[in-house]
Amino acid sequence: MIAAQLSHQNQSSTLDLAVFQTFNQTFDIIRQALPNLVLGALITLQLTAASISLGLIGGSLVGIGRLSSSKLVSLLARCYVDFFRGTPLLVQLFMIYFGLPSLIQSLGLPLQLNQWTAAIVALSLNSAAYIAEIVRAGIQSIELGQKEASQSLGLGAIGTMRYVVFPQAFRRMIPPLGNEFISMLKDTSLVAVIGFEELFRRGQLIVAQNFRSFEIYTAVALVYLVLTLISSQLFSALERSMNPVERIKRTRTASVSTLSSNPED
Repeated sequence: MIAAQLSHQNQSSTLDLAVFQTFNQTFDIIRQALPNLVLGALITLQLTAASISLGLIGGSLVGIGRLSSSKLVSLLARCYVDFFRGTPLLVQLFMIYFGLPSLIQSLGLPLQLNQWTAAIVALSLNSAAYIAEIVRAGIQSIELGQKEASQSLGLGAIGTMRYVVFPQAFRRMIPPLGNEFISMLKDTSLVAVIGFEELFRRGQLIVAQNFRSFEIYTAVALVYLVLTLISSQLFSALERSMNPVERIKRTRTASVSTLSSNPED
């Protein structure tokens, strides 16, 4: 009986030691890979910021085109949005990186796209299609009376859009733009298929060296999670800062604090 208890205790101790050693090895593997993954995360952020910035410019133009009185312009904008929203981003990436240079070269013109350029072009074109719908919905959410009032004051169509409609619409676009930024942040992992060394690709290269796929991909997932949580908080703060109601509350609070600190005045 005593021998059985001692044997059970030894087995439990051995199991606890094995679990501790496993966790210790996992932590060491993640710690060693972390600097390389952080560098990949910075590249991912650069890729996301560049793609969203270009997509915001293109998407704003396409979104305004969707609302154009010209049927041809509206139709072309609609076709663009439908194509890039209706086809997989991975296919678009392959079309631009592999297909476009092959097509241009078949015409006798030299064209060679590097991985960075192809990734930026594909992600920007895809993002512009989604942002175009965000812009269109934001502009249409502004009451027609505001447009009529600004035009009655002498503003033209461009001035009305620039000074009256778009600033108000942009505040309403911030939440969906934040969602698009976070989606793009995760979609950048697709550019790993063309060999671009962003966060996910660097994780793949590390796994090819140490064959510890679970630990490395878990670390990659955690880095993506941290990036998305930080991005979500930043866009929430931006939304609050541009909210006129919150701005009035902060102004009143500041005024009350000033009066309370200077009662004699």
